[in-house]
Amino acid sequence: MSAARPLTTLRTIAVVAALPLLLSACGYGSDAADDDKRTEVAAGAEKLSADEVKIGYFPNLTHATALVGVQEGLLQKELGGTRIKPSTFNAGPSEIEALNAGSIDIGWIGPSPAINGYTKSDGKNLRIISGSASGGVKLVVNPDRIKSLDDVKGKRIATPQLGNTQDVAFLNWIAEKGWKVDAQSGKGDVSVVRTDNKITPDAYKSGSIDGAWVPEPTASKLVAEGAEPLLDEADLWPGKKFVITNIIVRQEFLKEHPDVVEAVLRGSVRTNEWINANPDEAKASANAALKAEAGKALPAEIIDPAWKSITFLDDPLASTLDSQAEHAVKAGLLEKPDLEGIYDLGPLNKVLEAEGKDRVDDAGLGTEQPNS
Repeated sequence: MSAARPLTTLRTIAVVAALPLLLSACGYGSDAADDDKRTEVAAGAEKLSADEVKIGYFPNLTHATALVGVQEGLLQKELGGTRIKPSTFNAGPSEIEALNAGSIDIGWIGPSPAINGYTKSDGKNLRIISGSASGGVKLVVNPDRIKSLDDVKGKRIATPQLGNTQDVAFLNWIAEKGWKVDAQSGKGDVSVVRTDNKITPDAYKSGSIDGAWVPEPTASKLVAEGAEPLLDEADLWPGKKFVITNIIVRQEFLKEHPDVVEAVLRGSVRTNEWINANPDEAKASANAALKAEAGKALPAEIIDPAWKSITFLDDPLASTLDSQAEHAVKAGLLEKPDLEGIYDLGPLNKVLEAEGKDRVDDAGLGTEQPNS
C-alpha cells in the first residue's frame, strides 16, 4: 500500500503502467541544463571516484528529498568535484528502464517499480539503499455522493495505474471490506477506474468519478475542487508509516563507486534533516524546484495540506514494502516474489552512525556487500 508505482512482474501490466515521460536526447527522462546553477561544482573541489553521478527522480512532492537536495545544493556539496547530473521522470517503469540502460546511476522511486525492477532482473541490477518519504496518500470523495466508507460500495473510484501502489492499496482495502472486484478489469462491488493523476481532477469535475485513492498533491488538488478526505492511508499502517519513496542504485555503480554512493546518501540524510528542521523554507524550496522542473509551482491551497501529510525520513520501512508485495500477490497482480537481497543498507547505516543517528533495519531482506 503506498505511492504511485506498479507491483506486477507481468509484462502486460508493466506496459500499461508506463506513463508518458519527458524525453531527452537519449530517450530517458528530462535532463538538467548543463549550466544549471543548482549543480555547479565549487572551484577547486576534490573529485570522488567518478566524474559525475546521474540521478533520477519525479517532479512531485513525495520526491522532495531529491528536489530540495538539488535545489539547495545539498547533494552537490557532499559530492565535491563529482558533478551531480539530474533527470526527471513521470513514471516508475521509465526510471527503471533508464537505470537498466545506465542512463541514471541512482534514483528516487516508489517501492512498486523497485520490486518490479528487482524481480524482472532476477535481483541482478538494483538495490534499495535508503528510504526517503512516507505517507501522502488519501481516499478523497465527492461529499454529495459518499458520506461514509460504506458508501464507497457501488461507486466509481480512481487510482493512478493498473497495478500501481495506490491501486494495490485500494484493492486490498476493498478485499478487507469483504467486497469483490476483478483486479484486471476493475469491475465489481466498486468500480476501480485507472486514471492518470494529471487528468483525475478533470474527471472529478466532470462527475465521471466519485472519488480517488491517490498520492499528493493530486489528493489536495481534488480537495480544492470540492472533494473531501475520507481516509488517510497512513491510518491503516502500524505507527502510521509506510514507504512511498526509496532510493535505489545500480549494483554495478555501487560496486565501482561506493564513495559516490555514500556521498549521495550523506546528502540525502542531511537534506531530510534540513527539511524537518525548516519545514516552511523546505516547502518553498520544493515548490521552486517544481517550477524549475515542471514549469509550474503549486498554489498554497494545494501545497500546504499536501506537504503536511508527507513524512521525510531515512528509514526505508522495509517491512511495509514486504507487506505491499503481499497485498499485490493477494490481489492477483503479482506472483510471489523473492525479495531477499533487495536491500543493501550498509552504506546508509555507515552514514547514519557517522551522523550520530540510529541504524535502520532491512526486515531480513538485505544482503552483505563487500563495500558495505
